Amino acid sequence: MSAATTATLLGMLLVHLAGDFLLQPRRWVDSRQQHKARSASLYLHAGLHGVLILLVLLLAGASTAFAATGALVVATSHWLIDLGKSHLDPGKLHWFLLDQALHLLILLGLWLVWVDGTAPLTAALAWFTHPDTLGLLLTYLLVTRPMSLAIALALRPWSQDVVDPGTLVAAGARIGILERLLVLTLVLQDELAAVGFLLTAKSVLRYGDLRERKDRKLTEYVLLGTLLSISLTLVLGLLARSLFWGG
Repeated sequence: MSAATTATLLGMLLVHLAGDFLLQPRRWVDSRQQHKARSASLYLHAGLHGVLILLVLLLAGASTAFAATGALVVATSHWLIDLGKSHLDPGKLHWFLLDQALHLLILLGLWLVWVDGTAPLTAALAWFTHPDTLGLLLTYLLVTRPMSLAIALALRPWSQDVVDPGTLVAAGARIGILERLLVLTLVLQDELAAVGFLLTAKSVLRYGDLRERKDRKLTEYVLLGTLLSISLTLVLGLLARSLFWGG
């Protein structure tokens, strides 16, 4: 795959982000949510995306007919997707992610048609099915919910002794998952020193608060959970490096 074709895909993604987040005033969003299909802003927004994609395709050397057709496809699909989103709760994260995923799939499909996507799809499939890639995905999967459950079971004998009403529901588990994903990434990149900085930052934010509350049991419980989480992730990351990337 040439640098020019890759640049075209990146250009399409760039103008999508610009059109959706930088060039869309808040009043357009409010108009779409209020007036649905009767909103003139919805048509302006979709048309803007069509024009931006038209420019990218023309600059990439696509024929005028293909660029115009691609722009029409993007504008129409964008209008339909945003119209559907206007009937949903805009404050829900999963609707936002679905909206962006659909837009990106349309752009990816258009790009694959333009580059005669057999080669990129074959290369992507070969990368995805490579043992190193599958091992990487498996390792990242293990540090999410499976490890959260394992840690919760390991700490169960002490969980009844602590009460922490000042925290958000399930926030600890989500923080732990994000923390392990970051630690695993640092280990795989051989940046073990950065793990120490992460632990230090968490100590400043978390244990200072616990010390002020003078709840020794809760402090010990959180410390035990953190060390167990970090230790398991370190071992798993080092094992993955040894198995899949030769150390």
